[in-house]
Amino acid sequence: MILNRAEELREELIENRRTLHSYAETGFDLPQTTAFVEKKLREYGLTPVRCGKAGITCVIGDPKKGKCFLLRGDMDALPMTEESGLPFAAQNGHCHSCGHDTHTAMLLAAARLLSEHAGELPGCVKLMFQPAEELLAGAKDMIEHGLLENPRVDAGIGLHISVGGGEDTAAGKISYKPGVANFSGDAIRVTFTGKDAHGSTPQKGVDAINIAAHAVIALQEILAREVAMDDRTMVLVGTIHGGSSCNTLSGSCAVEISVRAADREMRAFLKERVKEICEGTAATFRGKAEVEFVYGMPSLYNDPAVCEAVSGYCAELFGAGDVIELTGLSGTEDFTAVAEQIPAAMFHLGVGSIAEGHTCGAHNPKMIVDESVLYRGAALYAYCAARYLDEHRD
Repeated sequence: MILNRAEELREELIENRRTLHSYAETGFDLPQTTAFVEKKLREYGLTPVRCGKAGITCVIGDPKKGKCFLLRGDMDALPMTEESGLPFAAQNGHCHSCGHDTHTAMLLAAARLLSEHAGELPGCVKLMFQPAEELLAGAKDMIEHGLLENPRVDAGIGLHISVGGGEDTAAGKISYKPGVANFSGDAIRVTFTGKDAHGSTPQKGVDAINIAAHAVIALQEILAREVAMDDRTMVLVGTIHGGSSCNTLSGSCAVEISVRAADREMRAFLKERVKEICEGTAATFRGKAEVEFVYGMPSLYNDPAVCEAVSGYCAELFGAGDVIELTGLSGTEDFTAVAEQIPAAMFHLGVGSIAEGHTCGAHNPKMIVDESVLYRGAALYAYCAARYLDEHRD
Protein backbone atom coordinates (compact mmCIF):
# COMPACT_ATOMS: atom_id res chain seq x y z
CA MET A 1 0.00 0.00 0.00
CA ILE A 2 1.29 3.46 -0.92
CA LEU A 3 0.69 4.91 2.55
CA ASN A 4 2.77 2.21 4.22
CA ARG A 5 5.57 2.59 1.68
CA ALA A 6 5.50 6.37 2.14
CA GLU A 7 5.87 5.89 5.88
CA GLU A 8 8.90 3.69 5.24
CA LEU A 9 10.44 6.64 3.38
CA ARG A 10 9.72 9.08 6.21
CA GLU A 11 13.29 9.44 7.46
CA GLU A 12 14.67 9.95 3.95
CA LEU A 13 11.96 12.53 3.28
CA ILE A 14 12.80 14.41 6.48
CA GLU A 15 16.52 14.32 5.69
CA ASN A 16 15.84 15.72 2.22
CA ARG A 17 13.60 18.40 3.68
CA ARG A 18 16.25 19.52 6.15
CA THR A 19 18.85 19.76 3.40
CA LEU A 20 16.52 21.86 1.27
CA HIS A 21 15.57 23.94 4.30
CA SER A 22 19.20 24.84 4.93
CA TYR A 23 19.64 26.07 1.33
CA ALA A 24 16.69 28.54 1.46
CA GLU A 25 17.18 30.12 -1.96
CA THR A 26 14.78 32.70 -3.36
CA GLY A 27 13.01 33.60 -6.60
CA PHE A 28 14.54 32.10 -9.72
CA ASP A 29 18.01 31.92 -8.15
CA LEU A 30 17.96 28.33 -6.86
CA PRO A 31 21.26 26.68 -7.88
CA GLN A 32 21.70 24.41 -4.84
CA THR A 33 18.03 23.53 -4.63
CA THR A 34 17.64 22.59 -8.29
CA ALA A 35 20.91 20.65 -8.29
CA PHE A 36 19.68 18.66 -5.29
CA VAL A 37 16.31 17.93 -6.91
CA GLU A 38 17.94 16.78 -10.14
CA LYS A 39 20.39 14.58 -8.22
CA LYS A 40 17.59 12.86 -6.30
CA LEU A 41 15.45 12.30 -9.38
CA ARG A 42 18.38 10.64 -11.12
CA GLU A 43 18.96 8.46 -8.04
CA TYR A 44 15.37 7.27 -8.44
CA GLY A 45 16.05 6.31 -12.06
CA LEU A 46 14.18 9.29 -13.47
CA THR A 47 15.12 11.95 -16.02
CA PRO A 48 14.78 15.57 -14.87
CA VAL A 49 14.25 18.20 -17.56
CA ARG A 50 14.82 21.93 -17.11
CA CYS A 51 11.79 24.11 -17.82
CA GLY A 52 12.09 27.87 -18.00
CA LYS A 53 14.45 29.92 -15.84
CA ALA A 54 14.77 27.46 -12.96
CA GLY A 55 11.92 24.96 -13.14
CA ILE A 56 12.29 21.19 -13.38
CA THR A 57 9.87 18.66 -14.83
CA CYS A 58 9.96 14.89 -14.88
CA VAL A 59 7.60 12.40 -16.51
CA ILE A 60 6.87 9.06 -14.85
CA GLY A 61 5.04 6.39 -16.83
CA ASP A 62 4.07 6.17 -20.49
CA PRO A 63 2.09 9.04 -22.07
CA LYS A 64 0.88 6.63 -24.77
CA LYS A 65 -1.01 4.55 -22.20
CA GLY A 66 -3.47 7.23 -21.09
CA LYS A 67 -3.92 10.62 -19.47
CA CYS A 68 -1.25 12.87 -17.96
CA PHE A 69 -1.67 14.11 -14.38
CA LEU A 70 0.39 17.00 -12.98
CA LEU A 71 1.84 17.18 -9.46
CA ARG A 72 3.23 20.55 -8.41
CA GLY A 73 5.66 21.46 -5.64
CA ASP A 74 7.30 24.87 -5.29
CA MET A 75 10.92 25.33 -4.22
CA ASP A 76 11.66 28.96 -3.30
CA ALA A 77 12.15 30.55 0.12
CA LEU A 78 11.56 34.06 1.45
CA PRO A 79 14.06 36.92 1.89
CA MET A 80 13.88 37.02 5.69
CA THR A 81 16.32 35.88 8.37
CA GLU A 82 15.29 32.62 10.00
CA GLU A 83 14.56 32.68 13.74
CA SER A 84 13.39 29.09 14.25
CA GLY A 85 16.40 28.02 16.28
CA LEU A 86 16.49 24.73 14.39
CA PRO A 87 19.90 23.07 14.00
CA PHE A 88 19.41 23.00 10.22
CA ALA A 89 18.18 26.60 9.97
CA ALA A 90 19.31 28.59 6.94
CA GLN A 91 22.28 30.87 7.61
CA ASN A 92 22.12 33.01 4.46
CA GLY A 93 19.54 35.59 5.49
CA HIS A 94 16.73 33.69 3.78
CA CYS A 95 14.08 31.44 5.29
CA HIS A 96 11.72 28.64 4.25
CA SER A 97 8.91 30.20 6.26
CA CYS A 98 6.22 29.22 3.75
CA GLY A 99 7.12 25.54 3.71
CA HIS A 100 8.23 25.18 0.12
CA ASP A 101 11.09 23.00 1.34
CA THR A 102 8.49 20.53 2.58
CA HIS A 103 6.60 20.67 -0.72
CA THR A 104 9.76 19.85 -2.66
CA ALA A 105 10.71 17.05 -0.28
CA MET A 106 7.22 15.53 -0.43
CA LEU A 107 7.19 15.67 -4.22
CA LEU A 108 10.60 13.99 -4.33
CA ALA A 109 9.29 11.21 -2.10
CA ALA A 110 6.24 10.90 -4.35
CA ALA A 111 8.59 10.63 -7.32
CA ARG A 112 10.26 7.67 -5.69
CA LEU A 113 6.91 6.05 -4.85
CA LEU A 114 5.66 6.46 -8.41
CA SER A 115 8.95 5.37 -9.97
CA GLU A 116 8.62 2.03 -8.16
CA HIS A 117 5.34 1.43 -10.02
CA ALA A 118 5.94 3.37 -13.24
CA GLY A 119 5.20 0.40 -15.47
CA GLU A 120 1.80 -0.12 -13.84
CA LEU A 121 0.51 3.41 -14.42
CA PRO A 122 -2.28 3.65 -17.05
CA GLY A 123 -0.81 6.91 -18.31
CA CYS A 124 1.83 9.23 -16.91
CA VAL A 125 2.50 11.67 -14.11
CA LYS A 126 4.34 14.93 -14.77
CA LEU A 127 6.19 16.43 -11.82
CA MET A 128 6.44 20.21 -11.59
CA PHE A 129 9.22 21.56 -9.38
CA GLN A 130 8.54 25.28 -9.50
CA PRO A 131 10.66 28.35 -8.67
CA ALA A 132 9.54 31.87 -7.78
CA GLU A 133 6.11 31.21 -6.31
CA GLU A 134 6.66 34.05 -3.85
CA LEU A 135 7.14 36.35 -6.84
CA LEU A 136 3.93 34.99 -8.40
CA ALA A 137 6.03 34.38 -11.50
CA GLY A 138 7.36 30.82 -11.51
CA ALA A 139 4.29 28.93 -12.70
CA LYS A 140 3.71 31.35 -15.56
CA ASP A 141 7.35 31.05 -16.62
CA MET A 142 7.16 27.26 -16.72
CA ILE A 143 3.89 27.32 -18.66
CA GLU A 144 5.42 29.68 -21.21
CA HIS A 145 8.26 27.18 -21.63
CA GLY A 146 5.99 24.22 -22.36
CA LEU A 147 5.10 22.81 -18.94
CA LEU A 148 1.65 21.68 -20.02
CA GLU A 149 2.74 20.16 -23.34
CA ASN A 150 4.76 17.13 -24.46
CA PRO A 151 2.94 15.31 -23.02
CA ARG A 152 -0.16 17.45 -22.79
CA VAL A 153 -1.40 17.65 -19.20
CA ASP A 154 -5.04 16.72 -18.60
CA ALA A 155 -5.46 17.69 -14.94
CA GLY A 156 -3.41 18.24 -11.81
CA ILE A 157 -3.06 19.21 -8.18
CA GLY A 158 -0.77 21.24 -5.96
CA LEU A 159 -0.13 20.62 -2.28
CA HIS A 160 0.65 23.24 0.36
CA ILE A 161 1.28 22.84 4.07
CA SER A 162 -0.92 24.63 6.63
CA VAL A 163 0.35 25.54 10.10
CA GLY A 164 -0.55 27.71 13.06
CA GLY A 165 -4.32 27.71 12.71
CA GLY A 166 -7.39 25.71 13.66
CA GLU A 167 -8.45 22.10 13.20
CA ASP A 168 -7.66 22.06 9.48
CA THR A 169 -3.98 22.75 10.28
CA ALA A 170 -3.72 19.88 12.79
CA ALA A 171 -0.90 17.50 11.94
CA GLY A 172 -1.93 15.10 9.20
CA LYS A 173 -5.26 16.68 8.26
CA ILE A 174 -6.08 17.23 4.58
CA SER A 175 -8.11 20.27 3.54
CA TYR A 176 -9.40 21.86 0.35
CA LYS A 177 -11.97 24.32 -0.95
CA PRO A 178 -13.86 23.89 -4.24
CA GLY A 179 -14.35 26.94 -6.44
CA VAL A 180 -12.64 30.23 -5.56
CA ALA A 181 -10.05 29.17 -2.99
CA ASN A 182 -7.40 31.90 -2.82
CA PHE A 183 -7.39 35.67 -2.96
CA SER A 184 -6.03 37.52 -5.93
CA GLY A 185 -2.81 39.34 -5.14
CA ASP A 186 -1.22 42.48 -6.55
CA ALA A 187 2.01 44.19 -5.58
CA ILE A 188 2.01 47.95 -6.07
CA ARG A 189 4.98 50.30 -5.71
CA VAL A 190 4.28 54.01 -5.28
CA THR A 191 7.05 56.60 -5.47
CA PHE A 192 6.11 59.96 -4.00
CA THR A 193 8.16 62.89 -5.27
CA GLY A 194 8.47 66.27 -3.61
CA LYS A 195 11.41 68.64 -3.22
CA ASP A 196 14.41 68.37 -0.91
CA ALA A 197 14.98 71.18 1.58
CA HIS A 198 16.79 71.88 4.83
CA GLY A 199 14.72 71.29 7.94
CA SER A 200 15.08 74.94 8.95
CA THR A 201 13.45 76.12 5.71
CA PRO A 202 10.53 73.74 5.13
CA GLN A 203 8.73 76.34 3.00
CA LYS A 204 11.34 75.78 0.31
CA GLY A 205 10.61 72.07 0.00
CA VAL A 206 7.86 69.53 -0.52
CA ASP A 207 7.98 66.73 2.06
CA ALA A 208 7.56 63.38 0.28
CA ILE A 209 7.54 61.47 3.58
CA ASN A 210 4.64 63.60 4.79
CA ILE A 211 2.79 62.89 1.55
CA ALA A 212 3.38 59.16 1.96
CA ALA A 213 2.18 59.26 5.57
CA HIS A 214 -1.08 60.93 4.58
CA ALA A 215 -1.55 58.45 1.73
CA VAL A 216 -1.03 55.47 4.05
CA ILE A 217 -3.77 56.77 6.36
CA ALA A 218 -6.07 57.61 3.44
CA LEU A 219 -5.73 54.08 2.03
CA GLN A 220 -7.34 52.71 5.20
CA GLU A 221 -10.57 54.47 4.20
CA ILE A 222 -11.02 52.02 1.33
CA LEU A 223 -11.77 49.13 3.66
CA ALA A 224 -13.39 51.26 6.36
CA ARG A 225 -15.82 53.22 4.16
CA GLU A 226 -15.86 51.94 0.60
CA VAL A 227 -16.07 48.15 0.95
CA ALA A 228 -18.88 46.14 2.56
CA MET A 229 -18.02 44.56 5.90
CA ASP A 230 -18.51 41.04 4.54
CA ASP A 231 -16.29 41.60 1.48
CA ARG A 232 -13.07 39.65 1.83
CA THR A 233 -10.49 42.24 0.83
CA MET A 234 -7.17 43.59 2.05
CA VAL A 235 -5.00 46.65 1.40
CA LEU A 236 -1.66 46.46 3.20
CA VAL A 237 1.25 48.90 3.19
CA GLY A 238 4.19 46.59 3.74
CA THR A 239 7.22 48.87 3.35
CA ILE A 240 8.01 52.57 3.40
CA HIS A 241 11.42 54.03 2.53
CA GLY A 242 12.45 57.66 2.46
CA GLY A 243 14.83 60.24 3.80
CA SER A 244 18.54 60.39 4.48
CA SER A 245 18.85 62.48 7.66
CA CYS A 246 16.69 63.76 10.50
CA ASN A 247 17.08 67.46 9.59
CA THR A 248 16.17 67.27 5.92
CA LEU A 249 12.85 67.29 4.10
CA SER A 250 13.03 64.32 1.78
CA GLY A 251 12.12 64.83 -1.84
CA SER A 252 11.41 61.14 -2.39
CA CYS A 253 9.61 58.38 -0.52
CA ALA A 254 8.53 54.96 -1.79
CA VAL A 255 5.91 52.61 -0.39
CA GLU A 256 5.04 49.05 -1.36
CA ILE A 257 1.44 47.94 -1.13
CA SER A 258 -0.25 44.55 -1.32
CA VAL A 259 -3.87 44.29 -2.47
CA ARG A 260 -5.99 41.15 -2.19
CA ALA A 261 -9.55 40.43 -3.29
CA ALA A 262 -11.88 37.48 -3.75
CA ASP A 263 -13.24 38.38 -7.19
CA ARG A 264 -12.24 40.12 -10.40
CA GLU A 265 -14.45 43.18 -9.94
CA MET A 266 -13.23 43.96 -6.42
CA ARG A 267 -9.64 43.44 -7.50
CA ALA A 268 -10.01 46.04 -10.25
CA PHE A 269 -11.77 48.46 -7.88
CA LEU A 270 -9.05 48.23 -5.22
CA LYS A 271 -6.23 48.78 -7.70
CA GLU A 272 -7.94 51.83 -9.16
CA ARG A 273 -8.66 53.34 -5.74
CA VAL A 274 -5.06 52.87 -4.59
CA LYS A 275 -3.94 54.75 -7.69
CA GLU A 276 -6.50 57.54 -7.24
CA ILE A 277 -5.78 58.03 -3.54
CA CYS A 278 -2.01 58.10 -3.93
CA GLU A 279 -2.07 60.49 -6.87
CA GLY A 280 -4.72 62.68 -5.26
CA THR A 281 -2.92 62.86 -1.92
CA ALA A 282 0.33 63.78 -3.64
CA ALA A 283 -1.38 66.55 -5.60
CA THR A 284 -2.99 67.91 -2.42
CA PHE A 285 0.43 68.37 -0.83
CA ARG A 286 2.13 69.79 -3.96
CA GLY A 287 3.89 66.58 -4.94
CA LYS A 288 3.56 63.78 -7.43
CA ALA A 289 2.97 60.03 -7.21
CA GLU A 290 4.16 57.43 -9.67
CA VAL A 291 2.11 54.24 -9.28
CA GLU A 292 3.60 51.01 -10.62
CA PHE A 293 1.73 47.70 -10.66
CA VAL A 294 4.69 45.39 -10.17
CA TYR A 295 3.02 42.00 -10.50
CA GLY A 296 -0.28 40.32 -9.83
CA MET A 297 -2.20 37.07 -9.83
CA PRO A 298 -5.96 36.42 -10.12
CA SER A 299 -7.90 34.35 -7.60
CA LEU A 300 -7.27 30.61 -7.64
CA TYR A 301 -10.25 28.58 -8.87
CA ASN A 302 -10.22 24.97 -7.72
CA ASP A 303 -12.02 22.82 -10.28
CA PRO A 304 -15.00 21.24 -8.46
CA ALA A 305 -14.70 17.93 -10.33
CA VAL A 306 -11.01 17.62 -9.47
CA CYS A 307 -11.80 18.52 -5.85
CA GLU A 308 -14.51 15.88 -5.65
CA ALA A 309 -12.30 13.19 -7.15
CA VAL A 310 -9.14 13.97 -5.18
CA SER A 311 -10.93 14.50 -1.86
CA GLY A 312 -12.47 11.08 -2.41
CA TYR A 313 -9.06 9.55 -3.03
CA CYS A 314 -7.79 11.21 0.16
CA ALA A 315 -10.71 9.74 2.11
CA GLU A 316 -9.80 6.31 0.76
CA LEU A 317 -6.18 6.80 1.78
CA PHE A 318 -6.51 8.50 5.18
CA GLY A 319 -10.13 8.06 6.20
CA ALA A 320 -12.96 10.54 5.70
CA GLY A 321 -12.42 12.02 9.17
CA ASP A 322 -9.05 13.42 8.13
CA VAL A 323 -10.39 15.28 5.08
CA ILE A 324 -11.89 18.74 5.65
CA GLU A 325 -13.72 20.98 3.20
CA LEU A 326 -12.87 24.62 3.92
CA THR A 327 -15.14 27.65 3.67
CA GLY A 328 -12.67 30.55 3.91
CA LEU A 329 -10.04 31.78 1.48
CA SER A 330 -6.29 31.71 1.95
CA GLY A 331 -3.38 33.78 0.61
CA THR A 332 -2.52 34.35 -3.02
CA GLU A 333 -1.10 31.37 -4.90
CA ASP A 334 0.47 31.37 -8.36
CA PHE A 335 -0.79 27.83 -9.01
CA THR A 336 -3.62 29.97 -10.38
CA ALA A 337 -1.67 30.16 -13.64
CA VAL A 338 -1.91 26.37 -13.98
CA ALA A 339 -5.56 26.22 -12.91
CA GLU A 340 -6.45 28.75 -15.61
CA GLN A 341 -5.18 26.31 -18.26
CA ILE A 342 -6.27 22.86 -17.02
CA PRO A 343 -8.71 21.38 -14.47
CA ALA A 344 -6.70 21.63 -11.25
CA ALA A 345 -6.99 22.12 -7.51
CA MET A 346 -4.83 23.03 -4.53
CA PHE A 347 -4.95 20.81 -1.44
CA HIS A 348 -3.44 21.43 2.00
CA LEU A 349 -1.66 19.23 4.54
CA GLY A 350 -1.85 20.26 8.18
CA VAL A 351 1.55 20.27 9.90
CA GLY A 352 0.64 21.72 13.28
CA SER A 353 -2.25 23.68 14.78
CA ILE A 354 -2.24 26.28 17.54
CA ALA A 355 -3.73 23.67 19.87
CA GLU A 356 -0.73 21.47 19.11
CA GLY A 357 1.68 24.25 20.06
CA HIS A 358 2.38 25.64 16.58
CA THR A 359 1.62 29.32 17.16
CA CYS A 360 3.63 30.74 14.24
CA GLY A 361 2.07 30.51 10.81
CA ALA A 362 3.36 30.98 7.29
CA HIS A 363 5.77 33.85 6.57
CA ASN A 364 6.83 33.97 10.21
CA PRO A 365 10.61 33.44 10.61
CA LYS A 366 9.92 31.35 13.74
CA MET A 367 7.61 28.90 11.95
CA ILE A 368 8.23 25.23 12.78
CA VAL A 369 6.38 22.30 11.20
CA ASP A 370 5.68 18.75 12.37
CA GLU A 371 7.91 16.78 10.02
CA SER A 372 6.50 13.44 11.15
CA VAL A 373 3.41 13.80 8.94
CA LEU A 374 5.12 14.88 5.72
CA TYR A 375 5.05 11.31 4.44
CA ARG A 376 1.26 11.72 4.20
CA GLY A 377 1.79 14.47 1.65
CA ALA A 378 4.03 12.22 -0.42
CA ALA A 379 1.41 9.47 -0.26
CA LEU A 380 -1.32 11.94 -1.25
CA TYR A 381 0.62 13.07 -4.30
CA ALA A 382 1.36 9.54 -5.50
CA TYR A 383 -1.94 7.87 -4.65
CA CYS A 384 -4.14 10.61 -6.08
CA ALA A 385 -2.18 10.71 -9.33
CA ALA A 386 -2.39 6.93 -9.74
CA ARG A 387 -6.10 6.83 -8.87
CA TYR A 388 -6.93 9.66 -11.26
CA LEU A 389 -5.15 7.91 -14.13
CA ASP A 390 -6.92 4.67 -13.30
CA GLU A 391 -10.36 6.31 -13.21
CA HIS A 392 -9.75 8.21 -16.44
CA ARG A 393 -8.45 5.47 -18.68
CA ASP A 394 -8.80 6.17 -22.40
